Amino acid sequence: MKGKYWKIVKKYIDDVVSGTEVAAEEIGMACQRFLDDLKRPDLYFDPKSADFVIGIIEMTFVHQKGESLDGTSLKGKPFILVPWQKFIVYALLGFYYQNTKERKYKEAFIFIPRKNGKTSFAGALAFGIALLQRESGSNVYIVAAAMKQALQSFDFIKSNIIQMGEKDNFDIKDSYVEHSIQTSFHDSEGEETGKIRIEAMAANPEAQDSFNCNCCIADEIQAMKKASQYNRFKEAMKAYTNKLMIGITTAGDNENSFCYHRLQYALKVVNGTIKDDTLFVFISKADQDEKGNVDYLDPVQHKKANPSYGITIRPEDIMNDARQAQNDPIQRKDFLSRSLNIYTTAVKAYFNIEEFRSSDRQYSWTVDELAKLPIVWYGGSDLAKLHDLTAGVLYGTYYGYKRQDGKTVDVDIIIPHCWFPVVAAAKKADEDNIPLFGWKDDGWLDMSNAPTTNIAEIVNWYVAMRKRGFRIKQVGHDRKFAKEYWLGMKNAGFDIVDQPQYYYLKSDGFRHIETKAKNGELYYCHAEPFEYCIQNVSAIEKTDDMIQYEKIDGESGKYRIDVFDAAVFACTRKEQDMEKTQKARKWWGE
Repeated sequence: MKGKYWKIVKKYIDDVVSGTEVAAEEIGMACQRFLDDLKRPDLYFDPKSADFVIGIIEMTFVHQKGESLDGTSLKGKPFILVPWQKFIVYALLGFYYQNTKERKYKEAFIFIPRKNGKTSFAGALAFGIALLQRESGSNVYIVAAAMKQALQSFDFIKSNIIQMGEKDNFDIKDSYVEHSIQTSFHDSEGEETGKIRIEAMAANPEAQDSFNCNCCIADEIQAMKKASQYNRFKEAMKAYTNKLMIGITTAGDNENSFCYHRLQYALKVVNGTIKDDTLFVFISKADQDEKGNVDYLDPVQHKKANPSYGITIRPEDIMNDARQAQNDPIQRKDFLSRSLNIYTTAVKAYFNIEEFRSSDRQYSWTVDELAKLPIVWYGGSDLAKLHDLTAGVLYGTYYGYKRQDGKTVDVDIIIPHCWFPVVAAAKKADEDNIPLFGWKDDGWLDMSNAPTTNIAEIVNWYVAMRKRGFRIKQVGHDRKFAKEYWLGMKNAGFDIVDQPQYYYLKSDGFRHIETKAKNGELYYCHAEPFEYCIQNVSAIEKTDDMIQYEKIDGESGKYRIDVFDAAVFACTRKEQDMEKTQKARKWWGE
């Protein structure tokens, strides 16, 4: 049994995998994953539920507004799902574990640009899934960071119920107090056989609790400032076996947001780096080169990013927007994120993170391999006042390394480590969108089992690195919060040098790191904490090529730059020590 819409879905899958259908690389991975699941012995495919949902949508829903490409009004015309939408429904609702009625997918991450029909699709899908699971007392939430966004899908459902002539059969509440649609189903004898409830709300975890639902559709999650705005609803499904949390979103300009971190996780799932059977991934975006650049004037990239290209996306309109973006950097940033689904760096951010990533990707030493190289290392520590992020860095240069491209370079290497009190970690990870627990899992962070960071742990890290083989000549730090640390490092035999937080003293280190990244001669061990901090740096050019930097949201803001600060301390320490050594050699006539 392959299902009523199987031929449409299978053709879409085959065309994408073969390259006949132009689509994003990640969509090709999603389609291949579907084909692989069909062969898995622990799964079986039954499209009955998917056919039901698609059928309900196409037989009952109509467009409420809009025009076709030739200018014909779509209002009142049947709402027919396009192949990529049918593919998503088939994937989400078609796979089950053998000998059970338990569906494989419990969550979905759908990442597509604006104007591809995702909001109306979300509303239609919410209604279809609600009816599908009516016998279980279906309760569906449509949520967004702002109520206005959540109401777009809700209003689409409500308008269609009225259009069907079924308004009297539903209890519709649509006021500032509540936005809900509900009804019950009965058999010929009057016995209740099921019920559904669909409710729209803004995601505000501080003011909401006691949720219980089998399906939640979170729209525009790039606008959610906290992970709890999403996770609170995900946790509300524990009573259901066939639960489904669907996040639908477009790219934004904050690479330290919950949505961006979710995107990175989803990319690892769909490319097979991480195995997560419960998460379905559909990512549609333009291609980027190694430095993150996009050929935004190429219509092929327009089509790769927009699955509804030629359906709801007019080719001439998106090309016209691309040409305007070519001449206006501000419009270019919006065009990349909204039309090509490419995350862009915040306007205030000084660095282009892709330059750092491109440089880092050229090298692959492990920490143990670095310990064996003939490198003199310098340390840098940025210590928290009480219960915040603390960072330590080793910084060294590997001279005369011959890269795979045949070029001989002097590679600057950064090895970072972080500490955070476990008592405050969960709260800060949620409030400030710091992926502390991910850093811990990856080995870049230790959590002090106390309300404040244990200074002895930082000292012990330097001692442990020295024992591993790292020749640490000097360690720079800001002594403002460092008396206990200073004594610990002195007792451990380290040469500690005061490194005040004056911009004119840190400019050399800042400029050196910047230059090395641009030249492709910087390696930071693929460390996410360093990337995170790099994206939060805002800087102002001063006279004499000096530079003053801070967090993009100011001194008292929530974003952290501690790892970058520690790297600047260490780099400055290295540069000043080398300069001092050269002067000494000159003095002695060497």
